[in-house]
Amino acid sequence: MSRIDETLDFIPVRIAVLTVSDTRELSEDRSGDVLAGRIEAAGHTLADRKIIRDERHEIADQLRAWCADPKVDIVISTGGTGLTGRDVTVEAHRDVYEKEIDAFGTVFTMISFKKIGTSAIQSRACGGVAGGTYLFALPGSPGACKDGWDEILSLQLDYRHRPCNFIEIMPRLDEHLRRK
Repeated sequence: MSRIDETLDFIPVRIAVLTVSDTRELSEDRSGDVLAGRIEAAGHTLADRKIIRDERHEIADQLRAWCADPKVDIVISTGGTGLTGRDVTVEAHRDVYEKEIDAFGTVFTMISFKKIGTSAIQSRACGGVAGGTYLFALPGSPGACKDGWDEILSLQLDYRHRPCNFIEIMPRLDEHLRRK
């Protein structure tokens, strides 16, 4: 079973938050606020935070920019993961991924199902890796952001989490790009 190994030191990482919305501004971005607050409360650094319209190329461009930024280790987006015509966050993420973390969406759905039943089927949360940077897309509701952070990301982004976590393999994410 998973646990935190208190004998190990916590390793903070730098996380950027991207809210995808045609209508919200920073002052009313409750989902982004949830993520930013939890990131900082956990001891990580909020590296950057932006709001972008539901435009696939704009989302992908921002993800790529953060992947290229040495001050960003992880990107979490919120919004645009549903099924309507303007929901293009998942497609934008997949345009950027080198590798998809398939089980992220599966585990998120399992957690959501316990809380909202079959309505969980409408979420397309996803995760992947590009340029040595982790990328995660969560739905746009504050509750979904709480669930994604509290029950998945807070653990997987903690080096002390056992039996394994994303942080311990982070130095090897781009090993295929290094010269031998």
